[in-house]
Amino acid sequence: MQRSERQRPRGIRLATPTRVAQPLSLRYSTTMPDDLYDHDILAWAQRQAELLRRGAPGERVNDGDWAHGVEEIEDVGLSQLNAVQSYLRLMLVHLLKVHYWPESASAGHCQGEIVSFQADAAQRFAPSMRQKIDLQRLYRIAREQVAAASYDGRAPLLSPETCPFTLDQLLTEPGQALEALLGVQSAD
Repeated sequence: MQRSERQRPRGIRLATPTRVAQPLSLRYSTTMPDDLYDHDILAWAQRQAELLRRGAPGERVNDGDWAHGVEEIEDVGLSQLNAVQSYLRLMLVHLLKVHYWPESASAGHCQGEIVSFQADAAQRFAPSMRQKIDLQRLYRIAREQVAAASYDGRAPLLSPETCPFTLDQLLTEPGQALEALLGVQSAD
């Protein structure tokens, strides 16, 4: 046996000309500034997602910004909930406008908006949102918003005090069926 092989501990192989070590710049160790969350939320989010992906298969990841990560993950859910509530409120506003001013030149536009807002709300809706959506509050806000308006020189008609729709109806029923429900309720 040659001398170099005898002095080398077991399990250690000598580098051969065909085996080249990666330069340090290509190794995976990008550190992010501590204030990245405050200055570049997109870069921060991409970095946190990268760390979560690495942690998922079991790699130990200690440099994640977990405090902000938790907040942002919660905010993503709240953002989706707020979007659905906003679409529902806008849908209610337009349903009330069509109800209040059915002969108005803008009634057709409002009906188109109802379809659009409904599609957007249904697309973003998740079952866990059901218990968080206060439909009566959204309806009250929409009713107050429309009550302050007038079209063609006419004030709005009276509408039901409480929301005549269920969440499922707002998410699935065609606009004309919803308009009919509003009309039936207001006649009572």
